[in-house]
Amino acid sequence: MDADTPRMPGRTEFVLLMAALMASNAMAIDAMLPALPAIGEALGVARDNDRQLVITFFLLGYGLSQVAFGPLADRLGRKRLLVGCLLAYAAFGALSGLAGSMALLLAARFTQGIASGGLRVLVVAVIRDRFHGAAMARIMSSAMIVFMIVPVLAPSFGQAVLAVANWRWIFALLAAYGLWLAVWSAFRLPETLAVEDRRALSVRTIGAGLGQTLRRRESIGNTLAATLAFGGLFAFIGSIQQIVFDVFHRPELMGLVFAAVAGPMALSSYANMKLVMRAGPRLLLLRALTALTGIAIVHLVIALVWGESLWSFIALQALTMACFGLVGANSSALAMSPLGHIAGTASALQGLITTIGGALIGLVIGQMFDGTTIPLITGFAIGGALALPIAIWANAKERAAPSEEETALASEQAAEF
Repeated sequence: MDADTPRMPGRTEFVLLMAALMASNAMAIDAMLPALPAIGEALGVARDNDRQLVITFFLLGYGLSQVAFGPLADRLGRKRLLVGCLLAYAAFGALSGLAGSMALLLAARFTQGIASGGLRVLVVAVIRDRFHGAAMARIMSSAMIVFMIVPVLAPSFGQAVLAVANWRWIFALLAAYGLWLAVWSAFRLPETLAVEDRRALSVRTIGAGLGQTLRRRESIGNTLAATLAFGGLFAFIGSIQQIVFDVFHRPELMGLVFAAVAGPMALSSYANMKLVMRAGPRLLLLRALTALTGIAIVHLVIALVWGESLWSFIALQALTMACFGLVGANSSALAMSPLGHIAGTASALQGLITTIGGALIGLVIGQMFDGTTIPLITGFAIGGALALPIAIWANAKERAAPSEEETALASEQAAEF
């Protein structure tokens, strides 16, 4: 190792850094939610539902960029691209805060999403460089425990900024966050992809990697299952501001409602970290999708028959969201498990499918907002019902639990940190 190359940080710092990088995406989405009415008013947005485009355009850039960053990460390595993406994230966050029209804001958000999509690919690839299978799921769950705190608190952060300044300062603080992460990564994270493992940047090589990602049942099946499930999650993010403001007429509770609903995701991520080494990611994923579907159906029946109150919405939606702490980490680990040799390319294509597909599903559900919670709950129920059989098919060859040899190997990998 070169004397100027930083050594791999310890496990705690590694997890914290990965979580902070993952959280940059959540910050760019969730901190905006309380500010959407102010943004729409300032920039002359006529239809309330069109304010959701501030979120959707970011997600579209986030998803589309990943197919390019994957091959680049496998050819050029992880670190330089990571720092570059963080600098771009900061620059276009600042531009968003300076936008004088909705068109410019959406363009800046789309471009910031491109940079954030690169971060998603690189974070997954860095973790996959070090771990795989259940050990990877455990590390990702550890990072997600920290990461989940951010979406819980981000709307309250946005509300706090709006209490003392206008919405443009939210974007300015996002830019500062990106710069801080760029400095941390530059000084503390070494390159994790060995020179001898780098792949040629050619159409044939890229095509081969994309083909392997699409042909492997574990990869495409778990990716599609996650896409269907996360369509409901993206719909929730896009429409929660309207639900709290327009359905329940409690705008002052925006941060509290979001925290109460999103908080269980952090708890389930913690539970996943403890359970995945014993039960295996397959069993946990299937149980989580089963629970998600069942809870959403019960919620839909209650809303249709007895009507929805703010408190019933919080309670039942929190249970639904808790399932995502198990779906995210385990579907990603299962999809990536057979593709370590093309981690960047595989992560990119899987991320593109999940994000673009989920964002478009979420947009369709969000645009159906009619002053009630019914479209959102229906979206969760249908998404879960479709995702479950696909996940069963994708993991049909897996055992319900890892063997003792696999568990010992995964434990040794995790112990390296």
